[in-house]
Amino acid sequence: MTTDTIKETTAPGDSAQFDLLSEIADSEKKKPWQSGLYAKTLDKRADFRTVLITMERGARMKEHHTDGTISIHVLKGAIRVNVQGQARQLNTAGLFTLAPSIKHDIESLEGSAFLLTISWPTSEKLRSLEHRGYGT
Repeated sequence: MTTDTIKETTAPGDSAQFDLLSEIADSEKKKPWQSGLYAKTLDKRADFRTVLITMERGARMKEHHTDGTISIHVLKGAIRVNVQGQARQLNTAGLFTLAPSIKHDIESLEGSAFLLTISWPTSEKLRSLEHRGYGT
């Protein structure tokens, strides 16, 4: 996976604005992408992440989980999110949310772009999660 990250935004009250069509076009210029996908962190805060992910047809994100609640908003194309034995197809303008720690994988059914938003847990919450290995 090819990735780009923007500097972390930390000051309270900060705001950020993005032209998502331009961001998608910029990602296309960076082809070929390793593993058929490209991810760019647009906004990173202590409690929040926004990531633009663009995928070629047939590209997959292997099964994984996130420690916070997520939303997936498809901006272009179509993807399939597989969760607990159920396949959910999302097309352009589709929105999907998922609770923390639920394993899922994502497959691109055509050239696609989506916005991944993660409600990032506090450090205290992260330390309390067994899979993090902090010895709860």
